Amino acid sequence: MEVEEVEKKQLGAWGESKAVGFLQTGGYNVLEKNFRCRSGEIDIIALKDGVLCFIEVKTRTSLAYGLPCQAVGPAKQRHIRRAALAYVCQNPGYAKHDLRMDVIELLRLPQGSYIRHVTGAF
Repeated sequence: MEVEEVEKKQLGAWGESKAVGFLQTGGYNVLEKNFRCRSGEIDIIALKDGVLCFIEVKTRTSLAYGLPCQAVGPAKQRHIRRAALAYVCQNPGYAKHDLRMDVIELLRLPQGSYIRHVTGAF
C-alpha cells in the first residue's frame, strides 16, 4: 500500500472517530460503524429521537477541492441509499422509523479542526 493511501486511511479513521464522539455528545445512539453490504458502505448508523440516521463522514486537510460534503455526489448518494435499504431489510425492527441521510464533514487544518453535521443532506 502506498504511503499516501495509508495517510488517507488514517485521516478517514480519525474523522470517523471524531464524528462518533460528536454524535454521542449530541445524544445520538451509534448503532453501527462501517456497515458494508453488496450495495455499498455506510460510515455510521445512528438513532436519535426515533430517527434512523445513515451518516457519511468526509474528512479533508484543505479546501483545495471544496468543502468535504461536496464530495458526496449523486453516485455516492445512490450507494448510501441502497445500503440504507439493505440495512433496514436486515434489521426489520427499524422499518417503521423515519430515515435520514446525513453528512458529517471535518477539516483538519494546521490552525485547528472543524466539524459540521449536515442533517438531511440528501
